Amino acid sequence: MTSIKQLPYEEYFLAGNGSCPGCGLTIGLRNVLKALGKEVYMVVPASCSSVVQSPFPNSSATVPLLNTPFAASAAAASGMVRALKVMGKDSVVMVWAGDGGTFDIGLATVSGAAERNEDLLYICYDNEAYMNTGGHRSSATPLGTFTGTTPTGKKENKKNIPLIMAAHGIPYVATASIAFITDLYDKILKAKDMKGFRYIQIFSPCTPGWLLPTEKSVESAKLAVQTGMYPLFEIENGIFKISAPSKAYLKKEKRKPLTDYFKLQGRFKHLKEEDIKLIEKWVDEISEEYASMDGKKVV
Repeated sequence: MTSIKQLPYEEYFLAGNGSCPGCGLTIGLRNVLKALGKEVYMVVPASCSSVVQSPFPNSSATVPLLNTPFAASAAAASGMVRALKVMGKDSVVMVWAGDGGTFDIGLATVSGAAERNEDLLYICYDNEAYMNTGGHRSSATPLGTFTGTTPTGKKENKKNIPLIMAAHGIPYVATASIAFITDLYDKILKAKDMKGFRYIQIFSPCTPGWLLPTEKSVESAKLAVQTGMYPLFEIENGIFKISAPSKAYLKKEKRKPLTDYFKLQGRFKHLKEEDIKLIEKWVDEISEEYASMDGKKVV
């Protein structure tokens, strides 16, 4: 495993961008680009990232970047892959999309590109809502969460997109977190050298959308793993493997209390004891399911 001291000093996403203090997507993108290097072409659908990269005529990205409509990123990236091959270039094409553009609005084109096994890297930075348009719920929003469109708390559990993507039979699926940068970095390095459609989902707290103090962004992301709210794993050629940061926390007695995670964020302050019990039940079920899958072929 890569150590923090081994991470490259080079920056491909520069300071002075339009992100909020403590922005999880910016932490994630900086380190993703460190792993990919300068030979990468980015495709960004409508999202916070469309703003964060800075408005015309300036950009904080030092690599080629194409902005697309919400639903078109995977389709546009598919065309870019083919165009670069015609030009004789063997560069990585990366989609960098939010959960709204992945779980919901863009799912048709994402699924189509995965079914065709297009040679591209699709990364979803998951901040669990439509943050750029006012913090509205998406299907990535967890059960019970307050958002602009769920003022009494969301009534449904989070959609399991990583397993949906794995069901397409693609070569690589992984979840990662900005709180475990070396785990994220190693997963990007692995995906970089693979061919076919690769899907990585990065847990990326949104400080204004989560009503979260700016200095608590990384701590919140770490607690999401330690409480079992966001397990980290890989599915490589159909084999499921729990990642090291999540290994211990699949066991209920080892997990930290969900209240440790909830109390940092205003989006959960309305939860009652019965609500927390429902969420605990979901965490227990998903943890048991993943523990039973560890080391086995699942697709």
